[in-house]
Amino acid sequence: MVKNKIDAEDKIDELPGVGPSTAEKLMDAGYTDIMSIAVASPKELSEAADLGDSSAAKIIQNARKQADIGGFETGSALLEKRAKVGRLTSGSEIFNELLGGGFETQSIIELFGEFGSAKTQIAHQLCVTVQLPKEQGGLDGHAFFIDTENTFRPERIVQMAEAYGLDPDEVLKKIHVARAYNSNHQMLLVEKVKEISKETPTSLLVVDSLTAHFRAEYIGRGALADRQQKLNRHMHDLLRWSDLNNGVVCVTNQVSSKPDAFFGDPTRPIGGHIVGHTATFRIYLRKSKGPKRIARLIDSPHLPEGEAVFTVSEKGIRD
Repeated sequence: MVKNKIDAEDKIDELPGVGPSTAEKLMDAGYTDIMSIAVASPKELSEAADLGDSSAAKIIQNARKQADIGGFETGSALLEKRAKVGRLTSGSEIFNELLGGGFETQSIIELFGEFGSAKTQIAHQLCVTVQLPKEQGGLDGHAFFIDTENTFRPERIVQMAEAYGLDPDEVLKKIHVARAYNSNHQMLLVEKVKEISKETPTSLLVVDSLTAHFRAEYIGRGALADRQQKLNRHMHDLLRWSDLNNGVVCVTNQVSSKPDAFFGDPTRPIGGHIVGHTATFRIYLRKSKGPKRIARLIDSPHLPEGEAVFTVSEKGIRD
């Protein structure tokens, strides 16, 4: 197998041409490892660290040598890697079947739908089930919850934990919650999760919601390109975390209504093609009668489209 990834602990201040002050500026701009520098353009790097174009190009060249960015893997090596993929139960067997056995590790699962469609309920449920042993559909790990809309409720975790016969206090101790106050803070919190994950067995990262701050801060068509570029980097940071930690990334997303859609469902997730192409699985959630909700898998690398009906009860997500 040819190496195509570097260790996450490789430090950028060890690169030739990168001094302590330059390293600090790069870290502040989100370049936290050698691979992130290796795939950057000289213009991006020069703007981030106040470097000349030639200096930025040399740093990128040195990073590419260390990262071995041109490496390939054989299909059999990738199949071996896929064998390590874990699956996290949603609490509902029929929902798990829709996803081929549960929420996959090494991937981003996007949940989108209107308010009250159970996005946050599922996110809470995963924070509990991730702590279950693997034979019970869990990943035996900690959870991180980046809260952008003040939606996390420990009382709900207590209800769900008790339904599984777990100690609520112990469950809450393994859920690490941070409130994100703007898009920059949201992105920095992902970097913090990367650091803590080196010492804590973390298997789940929730962002609820992914696009709320980006939507509020970048208004109008003139700001669209900047918003999408920033959102793209954020999504790839999340994806990289899931690869390095063999963890599940679950993001919730807001929706808007497309006014010129005369046929079909006018509901569209925020974030456009950037979110659509980067999310591994996209699940559209809709309300039904009473506690029932409908989950529709609309995008997956290998699974067919389909629907599952589940309920939201005091115990959590159930069939």
